[in-house]
Amino acid sequence: MTESRGLVLIVEDERHISDVQRLYLTREGFGVHVEADGVAGLAAARRLHPVAIVLDIGLPGMDGIAFCRALRDAGDWTPILLVTARSEEADRILGLELGADDYLTKPFSPRELVARVKTVLRRAAGPPGPPPGSTGGRISVDPVSRTVRRDGEPVELTATEFNLLCHLLRHAGQVFTREQLLAQVWGYAGYRDTRMVDVFVSQVRAKLGDASPIRTVRGVGYSATAPGP
Repeated sequence: MTESRGLVLIVEDERHISDVQRLYLTREGFGVHVEADGVAGLAAARRLHPVAIVLDIGLPGMDGIAFCRALRDAGDWTPILLVTARSEEADRILGLELGADDYLTKPFSPRELVARVKTVLRRAAGPPGPPPGSTGGRISVDPVSRTVRRDGEPVELTATEFNLLCHLLRHAGQVFTREQLLAQVWGYAGYRDTRMVDVFVSQVRAKLGDASPIRTVRGVGYSATAPGP
């Protein structure tokens, strides 16, 4: 018997969609638990501690945005893959700002869903190699515990936010386009929606405040300042 990759929680109110998601994730060795409304889904997330959550935005009881906010406010940073309709762009961006790790737009291939779940789990496991331990003496990064401190105080970052910061610090001074960051941090070569990069950069900056090492290079992309003493 193949060892399970861990439990994935699917929160989806359309049975035919969740059945397909369950089938393909199960084939890849994941355990799967399904809930059809947001309230039951949030209770299951707190009870079962899944390795990842596939979360539809348009849910009865509690929508995906409220679900994401409640989970993150409770300090639970389980990777979340949002599932959205094409008309839900504003909700999709809000979901990312609230701490979701990625999203898929309906309709999508179930194989892409599996690939995205694997990718968010790889990102949650962390990038290879430690980044610089500090920058400018104000930001400290511990790659083992995956923690960040600003002026000695802990800063809560999602797995993707942490990996983005680490990648830029590891290559301090190098300028990356948004397409390069999507490929190297998210693992999405040829992905067209580069706005996701801007959302995550904005989130890291907001959390680090004026100590943020991330700089915008106009017309190109982003860079991080080299570590200081």
